[in-house]
Amino acid sequence: MPKIIVIVGPTGVGKTKLSISLAKKYNGEIINADSTQVYKDLNIGTAKVTEEEKEGVVHHLLSFVNPNDAYTVYDYQKDGRKAIDDILALNKTVIIVGGSGLYIKALLYDYEFKDESKQISYEMYTDEELYNKLKEIDPETSVAKNNRRRIERALNFYKENGFPISMKDGKNKLLYEATFIGLTADRDKLYERIKRKTEIMFENGLLEEVKNLYDNKIKGPIVYSAIGYKELYNYFDHKCSLEEAISEIKSNSTSYAKRQFTWFNNQMNVTWFQVDFNNFDKTIKEVENYLNS
Repeated sequence: MPKIIVIVGPTGVGKTKLSISLAKKYNGEIINADSTQVYKDLNIGTAKVTEEEKEGVVHHLLSFVNPNDAYTVYDYQKDGRKAIDDILALNKTVIIVGGSGLYIKALLYDYEFKDESKQISYEMYTDEELYNKLKEIDPETSVAKNNRRRIERALNFYKENGFPISMKDGKNKLLYEATFIGLTADRDKLYERIKRKTEIMFENGLLEEVKNLYDNKIKGPIVYSAIGYKELYNYFDHKCSLEEAISEIKSNSTSYAKRQFTWFNNQMNVTWFQVDFNNFDKTIKEVENYLNS
């Protein structure tokens, strides 16, 4: 039985439900590996696990960063490795779950990140100007054109290290023995679920959650990069209609899911399991049989 289990996959595929089930079965504690869920008060839009859904399972690196503050990959690597050591010291199973591939690689692989706290500001540049700067130094970049936060991180990495961040992808020395489980599904069915999930978020109060952040003058980088927040901030800034914002959230969410599939397929040795949305217990059983084999 592996001591470290990593659950990856695109948004909306059932990672949280699987992680809770495995944690209960294998005496585990969960480490969040979603870059948006580390922030306080970003709950509905990040699909953060609720207290009820946790079923008493201990979670680490969840809802502990002020949304006005920046939390870097360097910070996550440091905090996450301490959490791994703490859980293993209790002779418990470590279950890492999330869709932020860079966070998971930083946590488990032999990468050294520098503290980004003193790095320069790019406020004077438009998104397009920043992206063009990145393409100049890294023509092979996989960073999305609209992901300003990651573009800035890639530019900062180049300034600190002298080579583009994409060149790090070949460095695949695992520091821990870990088993990688991936959840996948028919793309069309998954994308429809993601769009419906967006509608459910609004039914559950996403608009009010983001309005509260906006009214409280939360201006940290996360609200301008996280899907569901950046689009609604544009709406509150009168840059688009609510209908346009909702459409953008759905479109950006499905695009993100596509990029997640690509990342995990290319970056990690993942064993994939096809999710049965009509009988998720069947999927859980298949994963358990694999882990026990």
